[in-house]
Amino acid sequence: MSVTNVSITQYIDQHTLKVEAALRESVPAAWNIPQSLREAMMYSLMAGGKRLRPIFVLAAAESLGGNSESAMPVALAVEMIHTYSLIHDDLPAMDNDDFRRGKPTNHKVYGEAMAILAGDALLTHAFYTAVQASRAHDVPSGVVADIVEELSRLAGAPGMVGGQAADMEGEQGLTKLSELEYIHLHKTSDLIVFSLKAGGRIAGANDEQLAALERFGTCIGLAYQIQDDILDLIGDEQKLGKPVQSDVKQQKVTYPYFLGIDASKAKVEELTAEAKQAIAEARFAYPERLLQLADYLVKRDY
Repeated sequence: MSVTNVSITQYIDQHTLKVEAALRESVPAAWNIPQSLREAMMYSLMAGGKRLRPIFVLAAAESLGGNSESAMPVALAVEMIHTYSLIHDDLPAMDNDDFRRGKPTNHKVYGEAMAILAGDALLTHAFYTAVQASRAHDVPSGVVADIVEELSRLAGAPGMVGGQAADMEGEQGLTKLSELEYIHLHKTSDLIVFSLKAGGRIAGANDEQLAALERFGTCIGLAYQIQDDILDLIGDEQKLGKPVQSDVKQQKVTYPYFLGIDASKAKVEELTAEAKQAIAEARFAYPERLLQLADYLVKRDY
């Protein structure tokens, strides 16, 4: 279970392949679903991306000596939640985006109504999928109940959806850094926190370790979003798969707007160091991959 000669990039690539193979089979073929709905769901679910959240589920489980196969249903569930949020985010009533990861957005391919339904279906299917950790892998039902309860909260109104609502309201003009931080913490960090704690729960994390995973996820999620803000200004369009300067064109208030580029970069470094310290102090059996993931994310350019 300890770190091998496999680099963090290879680790991510290997786990991405495992997650994507499982995602392909995650909507039962035997279910009688309208073909257009099934296609719209799978179009966005299999559209690529970093698979960051499911990898955090698996890495957190592994950091405590847990079985990543037992954690896979929850890893898939969080990716379904993330994907549904992107489908809905891209809609004309929200961000009105034509492209996602270099491909036409769901509503551009299947129409607005089907895109909404595909998002709805992925959201509800996530909870079915999470329960399979108990059904197929004998994760204790009480642990799965804790995971489902936390997913409902962190993906819902006090979590990700609340962050998205605040983001929409913020388009009329943010005046405080604290308002922007609220958006980032809930829109981005909360699902990362969920992913880490869910993996930890499956591997039997104690209270101290769950608290460390929460601190790690909060810091990494905020650092990740600040890095996104920075890349929107100075990133490579080819690597990002979307136009740069979009925040400026949409007059969005970002961390660099409040702090400037250099201070924003320093904030990313500070948050990453705090995240790594939380893990280092909580006596994980195999913390190396989580620490490497933190470094990898701060150095990313897409």
